[in-house]
Amino acid sequence: MRTYMLRMTIDELMEMMPWIEDYFSSFAIDPARFRDNKLEELSSIIGEDYFVEKGSSYSDFIEGFFLFIEQVRALQQESRFMVESLTVLPGKDKKGKKESFLVELKKGEVTAIVGPTGSGKSRLLADIESLAQEDTPTGRRILVDGRSPSDEERFSTEGRFIAQLSQNMNFVMDLSVEDFLTLHAESRMVDEISHIIRKIYDTANVLAGETFSRNTPVTELSGGQSRALMIADTALLSPASVVLIDEIENAGVDKVRSLELLVSNNKIVLISTHDPLLALSADQRLVIKNGGISKLLKTTEDEKKHLKSLEKIDRKITLLRDRLRTGEEIDLSDLPV
Repeated sequence: MRTYMLRMTIDELMEMMPWIEDYFSSFAIDPARFRDNKLEELSSIIGEDYFVEKGSSYSDFIEGFFLFIEQVRALQQESRFMVESLTVLPGKDKKGKKESFLVELKKGEVTAIVGPTGSGKSRLLADIESLAQEDTPTGRRILVDGRSPSDEERFSTEGRFIAQLSQNMNFVMDLSVEDFLTLHAESRMVDEISHIIRKIYDTANVLAGETFSRNTPVTELSGGQSRALMIADTALLSPASVVLIDEIENAGVDKVRSLELLVSNNKIVLISTHDPLLALSADQRLVIKNGGISKLLKTTEDEKKHLKSLEKIDRKITLLRDRLRTGEEIDLSDLPV
């Protein structure tokens, strides 16, 4: 592998691992000047004296280069730590009544949180997001893979494994979609940045009700487009193992496909919803009443049969909405059965 990489051009190496620019910078070498040269040619081009002046040698430079790659890739593996499960231990409702059971949340599964407005759905999401340890109004305790989380897992902003998508996605950075995705990919030190950006962009446009270009400023994206972009980004690039979503039905995105995408990438997904289609698409649903979890229901086979009928109704509503948006006259008899 070393021999192969030594014979690659700097441009090829940068395309494969953009983050190696940091290593070159530590030797005050601008890789753009040598983009068409092979790595093994740097010694003859720059000269051994250059490396000596830097208190090193070309052989040390090469050894350090491969060590740097190993260290970064070790960090990448560490950042991809996957949480297998979360456990929500019983707390209490608004009247102080003890919740009667614990809840297991597993990767690759969707849990819907249902209940009236103001019942405490967002409070449950907040407890999970903060990995509560009996220090929130509900007194709930969250376990990570059966253990109490460390303080670093709870409070550090680095390597967070929980991502929360709120109802309102507001960007403050005036970047294009492509620049935004590039910045995120570079910060994750991923390989083949152009490939992952293309995949996220294409996926987001499948999920969004209305397509957008790579050059569109993120501040000009609609609510649905913003949510679609962040769902695709979270599923395909973010190291987060747990995704919390607050009312995706109001986002103007393909909600069922969004859930399928997140689950297919082995995420633990919780979604607060009033939508029966989404609730029955989940593996289980938590019913919130008066601030507490009052029921835990597994989706039954009969409910899954009803789901197919709901999907047909949803397709009709989606078609109606699209026709209204494009200025067409509505003829209900023309809708598919």
